[in-house]
Amino acid sequence: MPRAGLTSSTVAAATLELIDEVGLEKFSMRKLGQRLGVDPMAAYRHFRNQEDLFDAVAGQIFSEVGLEDLPWAEGWRSLSEGYCLRLRDALLNHPRAVPVFATRPIRSTASIDIGVRMIGIYEAEGFTPADGLRLARSLRELTIGHALSLSARQLGSETRSRKPSPDEAGYNLLARAADATTFNDHFEVALTAMLDGFGHRRQRPQELEQP
Repeated sequence: MPRAGLTSSTVAAATLELIDEVGLEKFSMRKLGQRLGVDPMAAYRHFRNQEDLFDAVAGQIFSEVGLEDLPWAEGWRSLSEGYCLRLRDALLNHPRAVPVFATRPIRSTASIDIGVRMIGIYEAEGFTPADGLRLARSLRELTIGHALSLSARQLGSETRSRKPSPDEAGYNLLARAADATTFNDHFEVALTAMLDGFGHRRQRPQELEQP
């Protein structure tokens, strides 16, 4: 790709592709330059530094969530569930890049607009704006934490498990409980519990009508 063809979007997309392939630890600006066919310093025409570039990578992942297709008209709970499931899937499409997303805020205009829209719906359905923000933050943190755990498994952490098998002397209650679950079946249980808890913080209709 000639240097004239570079934009901030193409550089961010190429960075994400490279992290997907080699991992964050092996990423370098030199490798990015080779992928783009330009001098490694050319990316800095679009980004102040590598951290600024990684902010754009996080934004690139966030753009894959498909937020406009969320169930905006189906109530706060369906909206929250849909947001978490879509965010989880977008993150797991890029397991090596999940740490990039997890360690920086999304500052794009689109993400801010979505945040305002979500909290507006929460407020309309009985949450204070502060509780709406608490809910949005909690959903994000639950989903990112789960994605970090699953991405580590995708990248091989399960091979280091020392869980004993049923025929071994060390097979205990914890091991038996693990055999009764799957590695990801707790996410929706946790999400349901979180939404149930926040649901109790909604104001009653008569409280909303008070001046």
